[in-house]
Amino acid sequence: MLTGDNRNTAEAVARQLGMDTVLAEVLPGDKAAKVTELQTQGRTVAMVGDGVNDAPALAQADVGVAIGAGTDVAVETADVVLVRSNPAAVASSISLARQVRGKIKQNLFWAVIYNLLAIPLAAGALYPAYGILLRPEWAALLMSASTVIVTVNALMLNRVRLQTAQPT
Repeated sequence: MLTGDNRNTAEAVARQLGMDTVLAEVLPGDKAAKVTELQTQGRTVAMVGDGVNDAPALAQADVGVAIGAGTDVAVETADVVLVRSNPAAVASSISLARQVRGKIKQNLFWAVIYNLLAIPLAAGALYPAYGILLRPEWAALLMSASTVIVTVNALMLNRVRLQTAQPT
């Protein structure tokens, strides 16, 4: 955890959030420098902040996450804005992002497979050898079916239930 707060407060919050490393009493400019240092080590950095003093580090980070109740500068600088002022929601948002990415990959896979099979069939590739010809209205219907399948698969994300720890 990287914070401008005093060490005692920072360590107490870090214990509640299950964090091992705490850098406390860090100045705003030093926060951005620390983010840069981590990036030069080859790490991907997510920075969570809520104040004007966090804006440079939010901008420097690979992913800047602003707490929704934070300042306008932090909210405008960040890539992601959490609606609730609960830092534990960061883990839930990462989990959700991973699940969305998985759905995107699934949908791309099914769309590619579908098109690899359906386009040659619709173009008449099986007609010379087997006499199979797909009528245009059936091809259009099947194309619509692929859209419905991909949409239903994406809607399965509505079943995701995120576990967010409540602030104490």
